[in-house]
Amino acid sequence: MHNYKKYMNRKINPIFTTITLSLLLASTATYQNIYAQEAKTITVVQTQKNMSKILPENAQVEPIATGFKFTEGPVWHPDGFLLFSDIPANIIYKWQPNHEPIIFRKPSNKANGNTLDLEGRLVSGEHELRRVSRTEKDGNVITLASEYKGKKLNSPNDLVVKSDGSIYFTDPPYGIKSEEEELGFSGVYRLAPDGTLTLLIDDFIRPNGIAFSPDETKLYVNDSEAGHIRVFNVKAEGILAGGEIFAELKDSSQEGVPDGMKVDQEGNIYSTGPGGVWVFSPTGELLGIIEVPEAPANLAWGDGDYQTLYITARNSLYRIRLNIPGVPPGGNI
Repeated sequence: MHNYKKYMNRKINPIFTTITLSLLLASTATYQNIYAQEAKTITVVQTQKNMSKILPENAQVEPIATGFKFTEGPVWHPDGFLLFSDIPANIIYKWQPNHEPIIFRKPSNKANGNTLDLEGRLVSGEHELRRVSRTEKDGNVITLASEYKGKKLNSPNDLVVKSDGSIYFTDPPYGIKSEEEELGFSGVYRLAPDGTLTLLIDDFIRPNGIAFSPDETKLYVNDSEAGHIRVFNVKAEGILAGGEIFAELKDSSQEGVPDGMKVDQEGNIYSTGPGGVWVFSPTGELLGIIEVPEAPANLAWGDGDYQTLYITARNSLYRIRLNIPGVPPGGNI
């Protein structure tokens, strides 16, 4: 999650081909009134002709809930519901199709990113308590990591669980004041199943979204302030190598920065960015941008087939059906 009080803008000038999609906008300001009333037109910007493989012919970005303060951290539970954070409201919501959102956990300790571990338990990055937490099946919330070498973490942000049970997470200081920082850097960490916390990378400006390739041989991490995605090779015992720039997401005419990130089962990378969700091929080619009416912060695959992309964007929650299934939490395709 990028700082919800301040978004940075960047610039890029691709050659655009546009496809018009229909968007339904919610007409109310409270999350209880979640269905769309007003029609609007948006576009998907393409630099190549192969977005049609990803987007169904009549794909729509559909609002399903609105009126929140700042939405983040969506994750689909296999029992058929979506969890997502509202950071300033200090709430994690639960949304089921054809139902209004309800409170899943309050207080959430200003939870930001969320994912599921291999047992289906909720794992969150909490700003307020500066920790990675796990919500047990009985509702009890425990701390998994809160310090590195005796110093408090900054404010754990986004997370991904590897198929071996290890948790990788980013730790920028967006959730704290500058004088509260103890580490002096913004790290990317690996939390092993036995509880060992390893600092993997410390040279990011503001690391944020994080995702594995489908075969887990590569780890993608974006940097909100630098405006790019970096890619690492995943070595034995989860150690990383490489770290070159994979793609840049810059457009000063649009609001938003690289933030949440996911991959589909064919290895395409989806990152929130200026104006919407930027879609890249496994080689780093920009395939297109799914435009969203509010600056998006994060995204998650959902529904039983994991072909619906859920998008948290400022005050609202959106979704769009796609052709290619995504990689669910834990990498269990």
